[in-house]
Amino acid sequence: MILYTMMPQELIFPNDTEAFSRQQTVTYQGVSMIVEQSDAQNVQVIRILSSDPQHYLDERLCPGAKISCASIEGLSSN
Repeated sequence: MILYTMMPQELIFPNDTEAFSRQQTVTYQGVSMIVEQSDAQNVQVIRILSSDPQHYLDERLCPGAKISCASIEGLSSN
């Protein structure tokens, strides 16, 4: 089977289900991304899910950046 996707293999076939369950898909300033809760008020960007090259050049959206939970759409409360 050939799977054509932009998603990494770790998200499609996760090895550690606990780490995968902590990740959420959210929208921040119109950009979809995968984030992980870092503390009570912030999330950390894991991956950008966009085909626009300008989104990858934005330092506020780069993997590892921390974003306030108050400014994110689609973040479910755990």
